Amino acid sequence: MAINTLSGRFLILTTMFVLLAEVLILLPGIANFREDYLQTRLERAQIASLALLTTDQMIEPDLEEELLANAGVFNVVLRRDAIRQLVLSSPIPQQVAASYDLRETPYWKLVRDALAVLADPSNHVIRVIGDPVQKGGLVIEVTMETGPMRIAMIEYGLRLLTLSAALSVVTAILLFALVRQLMVEPIKRVVAHMAAYAEAPEDARRIIAPEARIVELRVAEDALASMQRQLTSALKQKERLAQLGQAVAKISHDLRNILTTAQLFADRMEDSDDPGVQRAAPKLMNSIGRAVNLCETTLAFGRAEEPPPTLSRFMLSGLVGEVVEGEQPPADAAQIDFVTDIAPNLVIRADHEQLYRVISNLVRNARQAIEATGKPGTIEIGAGEEPEGWWIRVQDTGPGLPVRAREHLFQPFSGGTRKGGTGLGLAISAELVRGHGGRLELVRTDADGTEFKLHLPREFDLPERAA
Repeated sequence: MAINTLSGRFLILTTMFVLLAEVLILLPGIANFREDYLQTRLERAQIASLALLTTDQMIEPDLEEELLANAGVFNVVLRRDAIRQLVLSSPIPQQVAASYDLRETPYWKLVRDALAVLADPSNHVIRVIGDPVQKGGLVIEVTMETGPMRIAMIEYGLRLLTLSAALSVVTAILLFALVRQLMVEPIKRVVAHMAAYAEAPEDARRIIAPEARIVELRVAEDALASMQRQLTSALKQKERLAQLGQAVAKISHDLRNILTTAQLFADRMEDSDDPGVQRAAPKLMNSIGRAVNLCETTLAFGRAEEPPPTLSRFMLSGLVGEVVEGEQPPADAAQIDFVTDIAPNLVIRADHEQLYRVISNLVRNARQAIEATGKPGTIEIGAGEEPEGWWIRVQDTGPGLPVRAREHLFQPFSGGTRKGGTGLGLAISAELVRGHGGRLELVRTDADGTEFKLHLPREFDLPERAA
């Protein structure tokens, strides 16, 4: 069992807590044992003193020595009626090293004194003071050795340690087994389901069936099952869309060939002397041209994978000038004025070709929107610098975007801004701007016109592409 597993770490924590519990149990136990040991010696000494008190202070030396030996003390001092009296006595082998009063000793001092006795292997003589039992006097004092008491404390500590360790180990084993049953095994089950699902996410049979009895784990299983169902559905839909895309690409390819042939014949119709044919030919040519353009655009979008931008520094005003020159309307079209508000020395860092395509798409959409009204209009292109990077604004005085175009503005084949459009221009433009780490947004659109604004960061990380 590895340490970095949940079971391994739980076992280590359980062991640490068991050891801590042993310490918390052992220290108070030994301190209580020492206090009881001393109280027992005081009680035995008091009983021994009663033999002397009942004999008018006369007792044989051998009997006195036997009474002191049974009590485990060297002498007994009893204070009765404010008189301190040495009741029993025998020679003390050494000087008294310390005195302990058991009448008003804080518990922490009892623990400290017990640890001091265990830490010192030397045999000392100590004085112990306490209250006599059954009100047999005011105070009783005895002198005794610490050696026997230390041995008794060690023996008691070992017995207590063995018993508490056995109980703690049994408790830890039961707790460990219970946690494995209630937590580790259900988690392993969830992980196993996740691994099995990852092998074939399209297989709905591999979606986990929640069955945990613990509320938290059941919530996790429910969330996992919901996510797996959504992902399986999305993958199936993606697969169907991919198949549909392949079918559309094939149809567009064949349809483009057919329309190209029709376009050749329509070109010849322009040379006809029939007035009706001459009037219909331009309209037919325009319709076929739009159909061919739609097919080519669809094919290009289906196989396009935009390369990462090749960054370079250049004057933005020169690029915008090229866009404006290329988007000038024909002489017979509505009058459109181009206004540029760009500093001549504004230098930006971007991919020249990709940025040209973005601005060209925006300007072309604006021009076509104005031409559709048949009225004069204005297209304004502005740019500026900000701490984070650069911004470029394209706005027009056209009629604004239709409601449907606003709802699916940057979605291919859904966000067309004009009748007959595919909506690919804005979708591709947004993708190119995202490739620069920036964003393209619609600022406003109403009866007074439309305004788009794109932001290019000064410092950015290019998005990674799948191999």
